[in-house]
Amino acid sequence: MPEGHTIHRLAADHEQLFGGRVVRASSPQGKFSDGAALVDGQVMDTAEAHGKHLFLGFGPTGWVHVHLGLIGKFGFGDGPAPPATATVRLRLAADDGYADLRGPAACGLITDPEKQAIHDRLGPDPLRPGDDPERAYARISRSRIALAALLLDQKVLAGVGNVYRAEVLFRHGVDPFLPGRALPRPVWDAMWADLVALMREGVRTNRIDTVLPEHTPEAMGRPPRRDDHGGEVYVYRRTAMPCLVCGTEVRTQALAARNLFWCPTCQPPSAVSSIAGRA
Repeated sequence: MPEGHTIHRLAADHEQLFGGRVVRASSPQGKFSDGAALVDGQVMDTAEAHGKHLFLGFGPTGWVHVHLGLIGKFGFGDGPAPPATATVRLRLAADDGYADLRGPAACGLITDPEKQAIHDRLGPDPLRPGDDPERAYARISRSRIALAALLLDQKVLAGVGNVYRAEVLFRHGVDPFLPGRALPRPVWDAMWADLVALMREGVRTNRIDTVLPEHTPEAMGRPPRRDDHGGEVYVYRRTAMPCLVCGTEVRTQALAARNLFWCPTCQPPSAVSSIAGRA
């Protein structure tokens, strides 16, 4: 499932291509025909993201709300747009470009109150200016649940997925199984600031990179990572491979219905000592 930086990048891409312009809309698949008919010929005045939710604003007509889920994706192209295939849930087009949405978990036209209800049930998003990390810490600090599980709960923290979860815990030397209530506030503040920086860079580069300069392939003389997710990381999907910092084999275990990755040496049980000096 795409992580929050991808959705914010999509919001920026839609804003750049369609912002302030009359947009043609259609649903070749047919599942969004009614909504597309209402949006067709309207001006897209804004695009924004919150966590893994994308909102495309069409003034009084409402908001196209998209959640990509596990297999959803957008494809962009230059105009004029070619004929759409029957798998396209929503096509948005202008004279010089188009965007095709396929396979989303959700695609609907919603009102302002319905949009606000989605915001209200989500936790703060490190990529949304003004979102308060205190809201997330207030829930984390009262919970006996493992911190690694809490970080994936979108009601606690919006936009963080499996990659950012594993990497931010490693970068701050935090035991992923530490109960949320045992996490000191200064460590949480450092983790939040790190997520803000990492995810902003993810929006800029459209990939997730979390390693320091001294741990890049060039610096270490190692092959670059080859993975569908791209980017250089410390522990994510590196099961049984040596930790880039200490050489210990990276471990994995299912947690919160996702595979968790961590280094047992750099993140020993009950550890909360930040390695932010290194990361």
